[in-house]
Amino acid sequence: MSAVINSTQPAAARASFVPTGSGLSFIGLLRSESIKVWSLRSTYWSFSLVVLASLGIAVLMAFAMTSGVDSAGAMGIDNDQLFVMVATSGLSLGQLIVAVLGVLSISGEYSSGMIRSTLTAVPNRLPALWAKVFVLFGFTFAVGLFSVVGSFLVATPILGAKGMTANLFDVGVILPLLGNALFLGLIAVFAIGIGTIVRSSAGGIATVLGIILLLPTVVALFSLLVEWVADIVPFMFTVAGSEMITPTTMESWQAFLVVLAWVVVSLGAAALLLKRRDA
Repeated sequence: MSAVINSTQPAAARASFVPTGSGLSFIGLLRSESIKVWSLRSTYWSFSLVVLASLGIAVLMAFAMTSGVDSAGAMGIDNDQLFVMVATSGLSLGQLIVAVLGVLSISGEYSSGMIRSTLTAVPNRLPALWAKVFVLFGFTFAVGLFSVVGSFLVATPILGAKGMTANLFDVGVILPLLGNALFLGLIAVFAIGIGTIVRSSAGGIATVLGIILLLPTVVALFSLLVEWVADIVPFMFTVAGSEMITPTTMESWQAFLVVLAWVVVSLGAAALLLKRRDA
């Protein structure tokens, strides 16, 4: 993770391409943001780690699941659920990596001073933020989908040795995989909002990782002391993200709306502060 953080600022300083002119179109902004994103070494490190972690952990999980077990039914689940569980087992680490990348994608511009060039080229400011959101969401969703599909494929022969099979395009398989990729993209967008609000790499990373890792644990512990707090747990960001994929306390669409609410609040606050504050 430190390699991701340490590699950002020098690369960000080199990513100085920002189109100028008052007639800059949104397509031009998307192109500019794509160049900036891929000019950061942290982007390559982050996405590579997401893919490698997903594939590696899926292989280990597949071997672990088949050790001494002859069928998915013996574990109380069907084959589709087993394959989804294995294919997505590495994304918990991927979520943390993507969260860091989302923060760095905007905080790096503030630390390098490049944000001033961006806002000079886009006086309205908000289109620049939306372009960054679109670009990073698109790339992250694509990487997430590649990771889970790749994990499914590498796990298939391992699980198949025990007679366990599943079709990638079965609804019970492809929809959860798409849901995981979608949630990964939304984490990146949420982190962009936090990074824009805090404007500090260290502060932004601490905040977003605190929300992802610490907040659900703290709320769950409080629920042991105060009974009604247990009703709040499903509305935590990452808990709702899990509910999107494997619903237990709410429907998948309800969990998606909860996740979307977190993202909207993050981006809404970021947009408001971006308009009001000096660069």
